[in-house]
Formats: sequence, structure tokens, C-alpha cells
Amino acid sequence: MLENIDLSKTLKKKEGKELLEKLDTEVAALQRQARELKIPVMVVFEGWGASGKGRLINRMIQPLDPRGFKVHSIQKATQEEELHPYMWRFWNKIPSRGRMYIFDRSWYTRVMRERVDRNMTREQVVCAFNEINSFERMLTVDGMLIIKFFLHISKGEQKRRFEKLESSPETKWRVTREDWKHNKQYDEYFSICDEMLVNTDTEYAPWHVVEAEDDGYAAARILDCLVRSLRSRIQQETEREKQAEPYIQTAPPSGSSSPLAKADLSKDVKKDKYKETLKEYQKKLALLQSRIYQAKIPMVLGFEGWDAAGKGGAIKRLTECMDPRGYEVVPTASPNDYEKAHHYLWRFWTKMPQAGHIAIFDRTWYGRVMVERVEGFCTRAEWQRAYREINEMEEQLTEAGVIVLKFWIQIDKDEQERRFRARQENPEKSWKITEEDWRNRAKWDEYEPAVNEMIMKTSTAKAPWIVVEGNSKYYARLKVLKTVVEALEKRLGKETKQK
Repeated sequence: MLENIDLSKTLKKKEGKELLEKLDTEVAALQRQARELKIPVMVVFEGWGASGKGRLINRMIQPLDPRGFKVHSIQKATQEEELHPYMWRFWNKIPSRGRMYIFDRSWYTRVMRERVDRNMTREQVVCAFNEINSFERMLTVDGMLIIKFFLHISKGEQKRRFEKLESSPETKWRVTREDWKHNKQYDEYFSICDEMLVNTDTEYAPWHVVEAEDDGYAAARILDCLVRSLRSRIQQETEREKQAEPYIQTAPPSGSSSPLAKADLSKDVKKDKYKETLKEYQKKLALLQSRIYQAKIPMVLGFEGWDAAGKGGAIKRLTECMDPRGYEVVPTASPNDYEKAHHYLWRFWTKMPQAGHIAIFDRTWYGRVMVERVEGFCTRAEWQRAYREINEMEEQLTEAGVIVLKFWIQIDKDEQERRFRARQENPEKSWKITEEDWRNRAKWDEYEPAVNEMIMKTSTAKAPWIVVEGNSKYYARLKVLKTVVEALEKRLGKETKQK
């Protein structure tokens, strides 16, 4: 892409002034419209060192209402950010609906500078491209407008700008040894940047390569692209029919082939055996937690299941033996207004654990393909694409070294009714049962095929679903503990072998 760019383009001063004034007026009006329509916008600036990112960002935001945008200057990852999957810090920086976030460098740093500095393997580079495309696709299909600029200058122009900066005591500090090193490696970086542009130039988030040797021309080009992109997105939004589709059952798995039908709910364990085995597993888990902390191995445990299936009891038996400084239980309720203003995975990405810690989700991101699907809280297109989005998120977690286990605690309808009535009759537990629980129970036959489809489409080798036979609470708790212990032992065994 870069080899065909004409860097000689300029704009005459008078012509540029008139054009910029016109574009400023349009940009200001379009920003207001985008905010009214609750369109989130991300503007990304990448490019060569000294290509003018700071100056051009400052020129772009002049006509904008400062209450509606925020600029993120992406520096080297902090120690905390290094302890999370790479994309974690960018999921923490996505704008809510109606806001505009501007990035001075972005998630592309890894496939540009860091690619050389960290000697990434070819497999790591391909994986990084896939993660970036997945991230941008998820956001744009959810309504985000992503505008990406790559500021292009020649090797000679970059050298002249470095020399000019160094000639002034006030700007000399801005040029580092690393900058000069990169100037010498210009040809190597040229190939890397070109490959990055080709592999991440998509229909939903295309690159705009800006000829940046003339500031006036570059500023006009950027504002013009911003105007065109905003105008197109606003037109799409105003024409789009905002009508949620009703729940439609789609040939779900049935009979003996369905994951839930295979669960043997007669499995049980005696109380004495339960107590003895529980202590054994809890003791092991306490030691394993210490070991994964030292080895900086993160873990994500997701719990789903029917109401009254015993999720809380299983989580309690897991955590009562663990160091509370090393885990967090994340209860998931209906999203609040601020959470709804973001992509549905945003609130889960922000809770992912750092290296050596455990995050336990009491209900998870799978609400999109269960509750939201059945109750009509999202469209058919939204829950259907969620399977792929969830698989990609979990793949990114596991690629970053996170152990991911997902538990579905299965009980039958009779057992659920027995537990509901037991809760109603117990003053200390009556708060656990609500009218909504009974209403959801009435939709069992709608939820069951959705759960079966969910398990079949999102259980992977690296992030498996474990169906837990839950009619016996004792059996269910032991199975959960056993599964976690074995997963940790297996991972720690691999770590030891690699050393």
C-alpha cells in the first residue's frame, strides 16, 4: 500500500484555509448529530515517528465540542497492563455510545514497533492480526465507527524533522536514541507497516493513508475523511430500522444428542464421603492457588445453570479455602444503563484477572445467547453472531495464558421446583426466590434448546463447557472442585516440563 503513495502532495495556503474552515463547520455539526444518535466513534492515529500525529490530532479536534471527546496517548504498557491479555487495556478504553475517543497510537503498536523490539514469531504476528480484526469487527458490528489514519512520510523527511527537533533546546528531549535507531531501520519498518496495513485494512475498519509531509494537506485530508465517515455512518443509523426481533427457535439439538440430555442426574455421593473428599480437594486447591500466583498463571471460571441449580454453593466451596487476595467473585446482573452504552463484552473484559489471579463469574457473557435471546432483549442477528464473538474472546484469553473453564450446573424440572418451594418455606432463604424465578421456570422449554445450542457452539478444547450433574449438591460441588484442581495440576505440570 505504501509504495504507491505520492508524498509530494501539497495544499496552497489560501485554498487550504478556505477548505479547512468549511470542513470545521461540517465536523462540528456531524459530531452533534452522532452524539444525538448515540454513535460511538474511535479515531486511530498511527504512523512514523515525527510524522505529526500530535499536531494533526490537535488540528482535528479544534472544531469539536471538548465535552464529547477524549484523547488517549498510548505509551508503553504499565506493569498492571502487562499482567493482562494484550487487548485488555484497549477494551478498558472504548467509548460509550455518543462519545468519541481519539488514539495517539493504539493496539497496532504490537504489530509495528514491538514486533521488531520483541522479536515476535510469525505465528505470533498472525495471531495479533487476527485479534485486531476480531476486536474491530466486534465493535463495528455493534455500532462503533472506527476511523484509522496512518501518517506517511519518507525516511529523508523523518531525518530532517528529527534534526530540526534536536536543534532546539525546547524540543530536543522529544528525539530519543530509539527514534534514530528506527530511522536507520526505516526500510525494515516500511515492510512491517505495509504488511500491517494490508492485513488489517477491512471493509468495516479501513485504513486511510495520509500523505503527511505537508501539514496543511494532511490536516485537510484528515478532516475530509472524518466528515465522509461520520456522514456515511449517520445516514446508515437514520435509515436503520431499530426493531428488536422476537425469539425464534432455530433447529436446536434435541434428544440424546443434546449435551443436557446426556447428563446422568442420578449421580450422588454420601454425606460422609462428601465431607472427606471436600476437605481433600480444598486443601489441594489452596496449595495450587499459591503455585499459580508464583507462576503468574491467570484463571477464569464461569458458572451458569438453572435457577436454584447450586451455583452459589459451588462457588462458596471453591473460595472458602482460597486466599481472598488472589481471587474475585464477579456476580453478573442485568446490565445497567452505562454498561448498555458499551459493547456487551466490555463489562466482562474489564473484569478479567491479572496474571496469577482467579476471576470467578457467577453468570457470564453467555447471557447474550440465553436470557437476552429468549427474552428478546437483543436481535436475532446479535445473538447469532455472539457465538463467534465469544469464541474469539475466549481464544484470546487462552492464547494469553489464561485457564478458562465454564460450568453448566444441570438439574431437572422436578428438582428445581422442590428447591423453589424449600426456599419459600425457609424464612432465612425466602429472599432467594422471586416472581421472576417462577416466570423463568415457565419458559424452561424455550431456554433448554438455547442452552444446548450454546454448549455445542462454544465448547472448545481450550475453553470447554463442563456439564455438572446437579440434582445432588454434594456431587456437583465435588465435581467442580475436582475439575478445577485437575486443570491447575495439568497446567502447572506443563509449565514445569517447559522449564
